[in-house]
Amino acid sequence: QVQVVESGGGLVQPGGSLRLSCVASGSIFSISVMAWHRQAPGKERELVARINSSGYTNYADSVKGRFTISRDNAKNTVYLQMNSLKPEDTAVYYCYSFANLRTYWGQGTQVTVSS
Repeated sequence: QVQVVESGGGLVQPGGSLRLSCVASGSIFSISVMAWHRQAPGKERELVARINSSGYTNYADSVKGRFTISRDNAKNTVYLQMNSLKPEDTAVYYCYSFANLRTYWGQGTQVTVSS
């Protein structure tokens, strides 16, 4: 079994920064893709950023140039550096891991951007 745990959410003012972390643990043989998704109240969950084991990344248009996803394969950890945060970035952020050919999700961490 694989566990995925996020951390780093919180309250930040518009224009501020936050860094999210996500660790996958357990009986892991391989992790191909790790990603961040988010879900705002009343909206569907959406992809924010994704990174594969080779470091290839892609981003939602709404976060390009502001967010950066990175990964430490040795630690089975993925990060999301979020800069120039906007109120519309407010959401629960979920970590996704495709490990051992199966999908795993974390419980989510709340990010609130408000003055």
